[in-house]
Amino acid sequence: MKRFTSLEARIDAAAHAVLDRLPASGLSGGLVEFLVFGLKQAWACLFGGAMLALIIGTRLFWPDDVVLARYDFLFLAALGIQLAMLAFRLETLSEAKVILIFHIVGTAMEIFKTQAGSWIYPEDSFFRIGAVPLFSGFMYAAVGSYLARITRIFDMRYTRYPPFWATVALAGAIYVNFFAHHFTLDIRYGLFAATAILYLRTTVHYRVFRFRHRMPLLVGFLLVSLFIWFAENIGTWSRAWVYPSQNETWTPVSIQKLGAWYLLMIISFVLVTVVHRPQGPEDADAMR
Repeated sequence: MKRFTSLEARIDAAAHAVLDRLPASGLSGGLVEFLVFGLKQAWACLFGGAMLALIIGTRLFWPDDVVLARYDFLFLAALGIQLAMLAFRLETLSEAKVILIFHIVGTAMEIFKTQAGSWIYPEDSFFRIGAVPLFSGFMYAAVGSYLARITRIFDMRYTRYPPFWATVALAGAIYVNFFAHHFTLDIRYGLFAATAILYLRTTVHYRVFRFRHRMPLLVGFLLVSLFIWFAENIGTWSRAWVYPSQNETWTPVSIQKLGAWYLLMIISFVLVTVVHRPQGPEDADAMR
């Protein structure tokens, strides 16, 4: 797997020219590793961070009398960001393709969920399908972009990764349940159990700067889901979308929604593995 695009490779080389001079051991070395971890996380969140900034900015400063609807601006801006990331080689073409799949999969679910009354988009727009403005699909694409980029940037490797077919079957079952639970039995707790059984022994090994680190993959899933839940609170506060209970007065999103994001994140992760197939550790050091 190629870790960096051509532009990212130049940025990485410039960063090494500075960071290689810093201490490699002790507390100072640990702080350098932590600093690089934060910088790489921010870089991986480039698309999602830009979208969140636009959502907040338009909530605070969007004029009431402008001809272009706020949702339409968000759609056009998201499209522009995506094209710019490709043009400036901040994203690979294969990643853009899987992000397009995220957009389609997410929009399809949005159409169904808004019809079912799960959440609403309170503002008008031109670029929409039914009650769903097209910018909404980019919210799912932002998750896919983050996962695809972080897999490359941190050179993620895995030990005891489950069979690919089993992960695809689990992702398919989760996606079907997002629709089917409105008509039949909700099997999400069974899906939680299946996720735990499938990935329980899987460890992700990732390179920050000088060293490789590791964590149980299930812990990584939970941390990403928690981050998405925080972002959803910002999204609903900004009225990019709202739940029925938030239509009159905003209240924090229930922590129970964390479970839904956890399952949705599994779908996202499996879709990313279509582009970046999980690989084993590159050397014995990653196994320690």
